[in-house]
Amino acid sequence: MSEPDRDTANGASRESPAPSHDDAKSFAHAHAGNVDLGVPSLVWGPGQERRLQLIRDRIPLTGRRVLDVGCGLGQYVRRIGELAGESYGIDIETARVRAGGRTTPGLVLASAGALPFADGSFDVILLNEVIEHVADERLAMHEAARVLRPGGHLVIYAPNRGFPFETHGVQWRGRYHFGNFPLVNYLPRVVRDRLVPHARVYTGRDLRRLWSGLPFRPIERTVVYPGFDGIRSRNEVLGRLLQTTLHRAESTPLRVFGLSHFVILERRGDGEDGAPS
Repeated sequence: MSEPDRDTANGASRESPAPSHDDAKSFAHAHAGNVDLGVPSLVWGPGQERRLQLIRDRIPLTGRRVLDVGCGLGQYVRRIGELAGESYGIDIETARVRAGGRTTPGLVLASAGALPFADGSFDVILLNEVIEHVADERLAMHEAARVLRPGGHLVIYAPNRGFPFETHGVQWRGRYHFGNFPLVNYLPRVVRDRLVPHARVYTGRDLRRLWSGLPFRPIERTVVYPGFDGIRSRNEVLGRLLQTTLHRAESTPLRVFGLSHFVILERRGDGEDGAPS
């Protein structure tokens, strides 16, 4: 299996304070020309740790070879490397790979639609809030299936159309406006997509179409709420209340209003009959 070049820089610390709304806004405006690529995780905080723990509760990471597709600055690559021992990341944005590579080894400049790895190279692939930004979703899924070994897992977090806020900002009168905009996702799709041409949003049916006909079987499909790190950094009481209430709601029908779909797909072996999606 192919081995990407690794940087020799040391990893950064495991956790940092949650980025503020102003931090994310500044990054978004500084990279407004590439707003379709999204805003990467700027630091590692409790919200990221929770997402990673949700994965670990369902599939093992220790001793496995993991690839983060659309890794941004490499926050997940660094943390997963502490657990799995061998982690890599790819991103299409040169500046992000260079910046992340100063502290995180294993980052490679590449596209989700043309992964520079041999067939069956990885045990786990992560698409964390990335599939909505790629140029060709099906091509990205085909590539993930190609570089996963049989029995490996593809983990997807993707925007839920049921969430009451559009978190990717909107385009209005030729300008990008950063922020969380209520009810945009509930508009007719043609209207919603004109306001947010830089990021897709998914129903459960939309996601199932992405792996239809590919050698995957779903082993987890649910919806999760945000980590609320930003709110908690400004108002501890409110942040804790939202975390306690809405994270419990993930085990109830109210999960349909959560922020993100959380899906884990197992790569079937070649020639193995598929299970219903």
